[in-house]
Amino acid sequence: MKLSILGCYSATPRTLNNTTSQVLEINNHMFLIDCGEGTQVQLRKHKIKFNRIKHIFISHLHGDHFFGLVGLISTFRLLTRETDLHIYGPKGIKEIVVLQMKLADSWTNYNLYFHELTSNESELIYEDEKVEVHTIPLNHRIYTNGYLFKEKEGLRKLKMNAVEEANINVAYYRKLTQGFDVTNEDGILIDHKTVTKPGPKPKSYAFCSDTMYKEDIVPIIKDTDVLYHESTFLEQHAHLAVKTKHSTAKEAAQIAKQANIGTLILGHYSTRYGTINPFKDEAKSIFNTVELAEDGRTFEF
Repeated sequence: MKLSILGCYSATPRTLNNTTSQVLEINNHMFLIDCGEGTQVQLRKHKIKFNRIKHIFISHLHGDHFFGLVGLISTFRLLTRETDLHIYGPKGIKEIVVLQMKLADSWTNYNLYFHELTSNESELIYEDEKVEVHTIPLNHRIYTNGYLFKEKEGLRKLKMNAVEEANINVAYYRKLTQGFDVTNEDGILIDHKTVTKPGPKPKSYAFCSDTMYKEDIVPIIKDTDVLYHESTFLEQHAHLAVKTKHSTAKEAAQIAKQANIGTLILGHYSTRYGTINPFKDEAKSIFNTVELAEDGRTFEF
């Protein structure tokens, strides 16, 4: 699982800081999460292949989370993209994109599918044989969702000594790794668990931006490997977090601790601060495993 931070600051882009956008690579999928202004420039800068992005997840309709979307869609068109593109986001996102394309008379030459969200409950919005994606209802000034990405159980691993001793024909090896019991050469049914072991533990990633402190999400993200949680403010400005419906670094850490998260990544920093190091210091007073998102930084788990 690889996470590339393209932008992780709030409000407006600056010469050295970009607004929210990131790419998650999980089980051969490449998901774009939020698309702040300048996202396509960041994709080029970090040599991320445009054509591998087939699904885009937008958390909410504040500009610093989606103003780069129409530009990216238009660039896909200019690059003569043919692959379908799916966009998940709040109701209204289709109207925004389609209106601009209509007025510019620049319809895509590929299929563009919108999946508009309205539910205030967590729901499964994407699933294939390898990965599933659930919404994480958040509490911000407008309708907002985070997203939980979860790998499914993979193939089991053969214990070759046990397989050979059980006298199983090689033709059944694949079925064993898929979790099926098989009959050996002597006509005896072999329990797959006796000759295989679990494969790598499925990984999971939760993205939560923007939101005020919301304990309701804890059961949804329980035991997730990695959590990206907004931390717009430090404790000295906690009153602003309440007013704007954002979180502090300490509040993000409290969520991570309650949910038994593996690693907490902080981001969506207010640009009022000269350095982001205090965010980590404040979070670590609550939760030990904390990382700081930075534009261009890559995490591999």
